[in-house]
Amino acid sequence: MSRTSDAAAGDSPPRHLAARRAPAVLTLLALIAVLVAAVLPAPYVVEQPGPVFNTIGAPVGSAVPVIRIDGHRTYPTTGRLDALTVSVVGAPGGEPPWLSLARDWFDPTRAVVPVEEVYPVSVSGAQVKQQGDAEMQQSQQAATAAALSALRLPVSGTVRIGQVEPGSAASGLLRVGDVVHAVNGIPLLDPCSLQDAVATNGAGTAMRFTVVRAGREKTVSVAPRTVTAGGQLRPLIGIGTTGAYTFPFTVRLRLTDIGGPSAGQMFALGIIDKLTPGSLTGGRHVAGTGTICADGAVGAIGGIVQKMAAARAAGATVFLAPRANCAELVGHIPAGLTVYAVRTLGESLADLKAVAAGSAQRRNTVCTGG
Repeated sequence: MSRTSDAAAGDSPPRHLAARRAPAVLTLLALIAVLVAAVLPAPYVVEQPGPVFNTIGAPVGSAVPVIRIDGHRTYPTTGRLDALTVSVVGAPGGEPPWLSLARDWFDPTRAVVPVEEVYPVSVSGAQVKQQGDAEMQQSQQAATAAALSALRLPVSGTVRIGQVEPGSAASGLLRVGDVVHAVNGIPLLDPCSLQDAVATNGAGTAMRFTVVRAGREKTVSVAPRTVTAGGQLRPLIGIGTTGAYTFPFTVRLRLTDIGGPSAGQMFALGIIDKLTPGSLTGGRHVAGTGTICADGAVGAIGGIVQKMAAARAAGATVFLAPRANCAELVGHIPAGLTVYAVRTLGESLADLKAVAAGSAQRRNTVCTGG
């Protein structure tokens, strides 16, 4: 008798045993997948609400105020004017694992973004920090200039060219070291004013730059070109500039380990609050964000959803947001937070006056149409 079938059956487990093993194998594979996801880094970092700082107070654990003014009378104030931050979890070589991102993707107060958006491949972590520190220093100077200008106190500033991009519109016309006094006959106070002038002028039409070069004044014509920057088409001339200011007294701003320009508006409001009698907030808890130019223009920032969440968690009921961020605000405003969208420091001051007086004015409250 042939035993071929018996031998074959002996080499394979009975069908009922195989059926039992299948779920076990699938469970093991799922467990391995979970373990891999728990340790395998994802090419993303997480932006989340960061620390909050009261610009008219002192940082937690410190007796040194954020804003210190010497050489001019200051006044006591009440309430809060909070500057906000965004914390980044992860870095190149230290990205969070896939499994930990599961919660972050479904948390409306957090944003999961590609690591290269925060840490560009061609820029080291040290360079990112250095740039952030430089932007913070420039923001503090611009905030002081904007605050003093709003109070009609004397401020002067210079704009110096520190970089000219090869092949750009300015290449061969403007030079590193040139001090730009005016554009199209309008005096400049800071780099923001120059950027605004280029944006207003547009591409293709020549602009007249009045510069001082090697001690002599010259007029140079440069026509901006349309360039893709930050994913948008913009008129640019291809220069990098730095600003320097002269103030009638000393204003010191102290925030450690915080980089970037987004606290500019709140610094400016804090300085104004300290230099004027009474309280800008009427004792209310106000938070806000936005870059600032010496002329008072308030610019867009990143991470505004996370900053609103940080503001509300800290107890703020009023939030000052750049009008340019309106599209990001809709549908994400936390309950109990009234948002005033502003374009200028003057609008912020007007809205705070209404807030302090308990007015029902809501001119800038709702972001509609940007």
